[in-house]
Amino acid sequence: MKTEKDFKAKSGYLALFIEFVLIIATVLTLIFIPSIPIKVGAAIILFVAVFCIGGFAIVNPNESSVLVLFGAYKGTIKENGFWWINPFFTRKKISLRARNLNSEPIKVNDKIGNPVMIGVVLVWKVENTFKAAFEVNDYEHFVTIQSEAAVRKLAGEYPYDNLEAEDAKITLRGGAEDVNKMLEGEITERLAIAGIKVIEARINYLAYASEIANAMLRRQQATAVVAARFKIVEGAVSMVEMALDSLSKKNIVDLDEEKKASMVSNLMVVLCSDKDATPVVNTGTLYH
Repeated sequence: MKTEKDFKAKSGYLALFIEFVLIIATVLTLIFIPSIPIKVGAAIILFVAVFCIGGFAIVNPNESSVLVLFGAYKGTIKENGFWWINPFFTRKKISLRARNLNSEPIKVNDKIGNPVMIGVVLVWKVENTFKAAFEVNDYEHFVTIQSEAAVRKLAGEYPYDNLEAEDAKITLRGGAEDVNKMLEGEITERLAIAGIKVIEARINYLAYASEIANAMLRRQQATAVVAARFKIVEGAVSMVEMALDSLSKKNIVDLDEEKKASMVSNLMVVLCSDKDATPVVNTGTLYH
């Protein structure tokens, strides 16, 4: 099973002390001891000691070092500090810090084919260093590409709004919480192969594409005007009904059907007009 494993490295401070003692001892031996076999042995030890200097490694907080020996994965150092490891190890540093991906808005088609612009913010971090190092070629580029693919898939499953899809329960514009939750789940599933943990994913930019933005804006304005007129007419009818009932109950004036129709017409014009009505004072009778 391909999985991450911790590597227990030796203390770098102890190794540094041993290196220092060996180098000083072999140098003194080469200088002061004339025996050729001893000098040869000291030279070999000095060469090995100098070669082992390459085994020192520093791991900073929230960083890791992936270790490979001649093509075989040996483990990952995640504990920060000063360490000594086999100098033959190949080391690859991978950051464990949380990172942001603020993608540029991309043009996609929603469920009913309208072109829209969507941008996302993704907060992610490496959780499995083995997968990040060996399961994908470049895990940072992989995050960018797969996030874009997830956005395209999500946009194709939901309409931008319910102006054209009136029966849609979830829309990209109106269902922000649900849409972000589904986006996060989709990206999490895609990035699992690279050992990436998704902390947060949400849409931070959403708009119609420029070629249809003006038309959609006019449509939204027309819809708003119609809805407002509907409310105005509904309220005007209630007020006219209330006025007629009040006049009838209080016996203020007795109106026949013709005058009721005229009164209703006048009141509807006054109440529904988008401009101030100009009153006309009738100084004659009701029938003139």
